[in-house]
Amino acid sequence: MAALAKVLPTTHGVDERIDWSTVEEIWGTRFPADCVAFMEAYGAGSVSREVGILLPVPRSDAYSDGSGLWQETANARGTWEMLGGGAALDADPDSIVAWGVTSGADIYCWLTTADGPDRWPVLVYGRHTNPTFQVHPFGMAEFLRRLLTDDEFQEETISVVLPKEHSFVNWREQKRRLEAGLDPSTGEPWEQQPQEP
Repeated sequence: MAALAKVLPTTHGVDERIDWSTVEEIWGTRFPADCVAFMEAYGAGSVSREVGILLPVPRSDAYSDGSGLWQETANARGTWEMLGGGAALDADPDSIVAWGVTSGADIYCWLTTADGPDRWPVLVYGRHTNPTFQVHPFGMAEFLRRLLTDDEFQEETISVVLPKEHSFVNWREQKRRLEAGLDPSTGEPWEQQPQEP
């Protein structure tokens, strides 16, 4: 986490104060230590406007349907089966748990087949990446650090272009900005559209 914090400011992060025993009860497993640390330093929200980090527990004030991770995990598992992920990698769809999404419809997941959550690799379902399904032998925090610092890695693992200036905005701050009529990603007034003559 320390390496990620050097490239991704925690200024607009919020400790989600998650009851991790509840998470374990809901999901039937512990979550990786770097995810726990991320939720304490940043919480759920938006990385560089393009990557959404999901809450591991339902929360009705954060998501319109309160689902958080559930919905994206269902999407990832369904996509895996629909697009033949098993041909690319021998894994049961039930071993896939989503933790993030991008504005380009990529889904970032853990592949929970390793012994212990701190050894779970990151599984990428890339909407416009090649290959479509990728496994990276490190956790969420290292994946995000590489995504933000390595142009080649970024090109392989995300279907959109990230801004050069890295930022994180917790969902609460995004909501506050939106209610104030501001761009939820930047906190600035919305760009004015040119008026027709």
